[in-house]
Amino acid sequence: MEDQDTELFDKDTEEREINITAAICLLRGRAFEALENRAQALRWYQAALKADPYCFEAFERLIENHMLTSDEETNLLSSLKFEPEDRWLFLLYSCHLKKYDQLSTMESKFATMESKFAELERDPYESGSDGDAVGCSLKDNADLVACKSDHYYHRGEYQKCYETTKALLEKDPYHLKCIPMHLASAVELGRKNELFLKAHMLVQEYPQRALAWFAVGCYYLCIRQFDHARRYFCKATTLDGAFACAWIGFGHAYAAQDESDQAMAAYRTAARLFAGCHLPVLCIGMEYLRTNNLNLAQQFFMNARRICPTDPLIFNEMGVMAYRNKDYEAAVRNFRKTLRLIPLPLTEAWEATVVNLAHSLRKLMFYTEAITFYEKALALSSRSAGTYAALGFTHHLQGNTTLAIEYYHKALGLKPDDTFTVEMLNTALADECTRMSDRMPAEAWASNSYLS
Repeated sequence: MEDQDTELFDKDTEEREINITAAICLLRGRAFEALENRAQALRWYQAALKADPYCFEAFERLIENHMLTSDEETNLLSSLKFEPEDRWLFLLYSCHLKKYDQLSTMESKFATMESKFAELERDPYESGSDGDAVGCSLKDNADLVACKSDHYYHRGEYQKCYETTKALLEKDPYHLKCIPMHLASAVELGRKNELFLKAHMLVQEYPQRALAWFAVGCYYLCIRQFDHARRYFCKATTLDGAFACAWIGFGHAYAAQDESDQAMAAYRTAARLFAGCHLPVLCIGMEYLRTNNLNLAQQFFMNARRICPTDPLIFNEMGVMAYRNKDYEAAVRNFRKTLRLIPLPLTEAWEATVVNLAHSLRKLMFYTEAITFYEKALALSSRSAGTYAALGFTHHLQGNTTLAIEYYHKALGLKPDDTFTVEMLNTALADECTRMSDRMPAEAWASNSYLS
């Protein structure tokens, strides 16, 4: 019996031994990456995976350094050959890809990220599990939880992302992979105290890591001290020139103070270093859009869509550009596509997209549908003075001055110094007075006719 166990153990060890060819390719890739020759690094990392699909280090370098576009990532994963019992590893690899739901040509049954997470977390021995279930449960696996937080962040569910990363960091305070998502979601939510404490802890523990100074930069970005934020983002990029988050944060700190040239220099550096990441390209397009250079903005939006064709933010910005060009039909198409790509239910992060769609419909004189989307926007964010004013203006255009006056008053209750709303309220009151004065003689004439 002992001899049989030893034989099985030796066989398993032989099957899982390190692939020397893959290891050499991985080392060559790291060497070329250290020399900033990313084209050759990409070539050797792909060669390592071709030699051994289980070489996770090579896969991780390709994904984390954004060396591949969304389609290239999908094609790479479909080319890897796993044993049937290693289906869980295939799903885990796919969870590391760009976090945008799309119909996959590889396996339509597991097209969405949520379904992949659910299968990896399912207990294979529980009742009701089908025959295709993976052979192990990764419910409490830290890497899978980090992937989920990344997915929530890209969906705009910042609160859910923050809660997920916070729970993970309470169990494992030094799980560094999830910290960038934790910091980014804290910035979106305005959690200044959490950012301060986390930055202080990281600087004490890892003073030579770029992540620590990136955390300090996020804190200053959150409290709107952009000069300090730039200083620490710059320090992070100096310590690690391949840290994509720091480069994008560096650009954001300049953009927040309308310093477009410096912002675009940071974004261009990020776009050059991370050819498979669409965010720097998208940010360059947004800067051109902000400075009213619409032709160049369109070129960069198209490039960003080529890299990642399923990010809803790209179509939102293309819709804004079409609206600025007064091409309202194209704006409606892009905003509708944005909302189709966003998983339901909508969160407050996408309230601006709903309002933009309502504005475009109003411009096309589809007033009833525009009112529907304004009301949906108010359901997402009930204290938006601009939405109340736009809703009142749409009712005003329909001739419904009574409702228009009501919404104008709600808008002014939230923002009393809005000159447009004040002016439109005065116009609506004048129109209502005219309508009432026109109706009163008719009512008096009808009353006299009845008495006579």
